[in-house]
Amino acid sequence: MKKRLVMGIAALSLLATACSATGSGSDTDKIKIGSMFEKTGEVSAYGTAEANAVNLAVKEINENGGILDKEIDLIEYDTKSDTTEAASVATKLATQDEVAVIVGPATTGAVKASTPAVTRAGVSLVTPSGTDDSLTLDENGNVQPNIFRTSFQDSFQGIALAEFATNELDAEKAVIIGDSSSDYALGLTKAFKGAFEGEIVAEENFTADDTDFNAILTRIKDLDFEFIYLPGYYNQAGLIIKQAREMGITQPILGADGFGNQALLELAGVDNVDNVYYSAHYSPNSDDSQVTDFIAAYKEEYDVEPDMFAALAYDTVYLVAQAIEESGEASTEAITKALEDIAEFDGVTGTFSFDEDHNPVKSTLVIELQDGVEVGNTEVTP
Repeated sequence: MKKRLVMGIAALSLLATACSATGSGSDTDKIKIGSMFEKTGEVSAYGTAEANAVNLAVKEINENGGILDKEIDLIEYDTKSDTTEAASVATKLATQDEVAVIVGPATTGAVKASTPAVTRAGVSLVTPSGTDDSLTLDENGNVQPNIFRTSFQDSFQGIALAEFATNELDAEKAVIIGDSSSDYALGLTKAFKGAFEGEIVAEENFTADDTDFNAILTRIKDLDFEFIYLPGYYNQAGLIIKQAREMGITQPILGADGFGNQALLELAGVDNVDNVYYSAHYSPNSDDSQVTDFIAAYKEEYDVEPDMFAALAYDTVYLVAQAIEESGEASTEAITKALEDIAEFDGVTGTFSFDEDHNPVKSTLVIELQDGVEVGNTEVTP
């Protein structure tokens, strides 16, 4: 994908040479793009991977001639995994730095905190991994004009995992262990319960600060169930997997994209990560040259394997670049319109356009882990 897109950008740049970028976010030499991620704090594993991928994509684009014959001037901030800080950073990027478009942040709460500021300024924000259903809609159900995402929605994941459990695992009895303090987990739970046609034998809850899950696991251990549905982030999920396996609970454990970080394996212990499945935005085991090129470039730059959040952020920068190229200018209004009109974006996380609510139209993969290693993946299109 990368090579094809770069070639596409180069060709469009030639056509657009006579066009001068206008409006916020550009000067005679550069196009300003904002980057805001959770580089420190509780969910820094996501934010750091995404910020790194954004830098890699910008470096590649600039080395290949930039956008509209202009270099990208990337202006970066750390939201510190704090929603108040995220709102402040969004305001600064949109009003003081006058960026053309913002990439990030990683999490739903930070995107929601940033939405009022970018909407007032008319600067579009594209989050690589904010998955809450309501993220792109206002309280009346109308689309937020400046909020886009490149990840699928929580409801999509919850439905996909319910269908996977029924169709691929032939499972009819589930236990749910959910994070009652997280909008992300609550949304996933709601979607799963609405789609799963089997029996929910028990439903247990924890909060984000919990580290000891033995009481919950003791209550479910002897129940008659075929899998655990565990909507949550890697930091709690890793500990729950570890404690469940050490207690002798061997049933499959299904989760969403919050599982997708190396820290899950470190917290759970590789030997405990058997019969674990999670929805994902891409597979690093793909032999698609777009994927292998991205992985090689990321490893060369950072000396670590990119996770799916890095892949989403990498795609998001190229998506923004394609929108600017197709609009022929870097004004905030033109970029927003071009994002809405994207007919087909071909990236390492798949091919997609946007629906009327600024959500990508795409399928998902459900990754299977045995001994901590991906041994298979299944494409699910609910």
